[in-house]
Amino acid sequence: MLIEMQLARIIISEINDNQLVFLKEVGGERQFPILIGIFEATSIDRRVKNINRPRPLTHDLLVGAIEMMGGELESVVINDLRDHTYFANLRVKHNGETLDLDARPSDAIAVAVTCDPALPIFIEEEVLEQALSSL
Repeated sequence: MLIEMQLARIIISEINDNQLVFLKEVGGERQFPILIGIFEATSIDRRVKNINRPRPLTHDLLVGAIEMMGGELESVVINDLRDHTYFANLRVKHNGETLDLDARPSDAIAVAVTCDPALPIFIEEEVLEQALSSL
């Protein structure tokens, strides 16, 4: 079963390589952190704060390319947790078919907030349970 999540917080640290995004259950109390890189964290942060760049960043490029090729980004699904590493898919509708593109959750979240309106973010219930039990 898929649980809808929303971006709750972004923590950017100048002294650490890893940054944090917190996802919170829509209509619920459960939340968990995902460690991400500085590039993805700043990209997400800029989008959330509506700070536009004069030139497209990688996530802008990906959204634009998918749309130019006739695809429609539908959602992000965090679908696995193995060895403390999360896995995700970008769901893209193309020619009436839904395609799942393998992505790092950090990139998928950055793409989600790049879209207008932002894409919904989902997590598999069992992955959320694993995430919460590992805190």
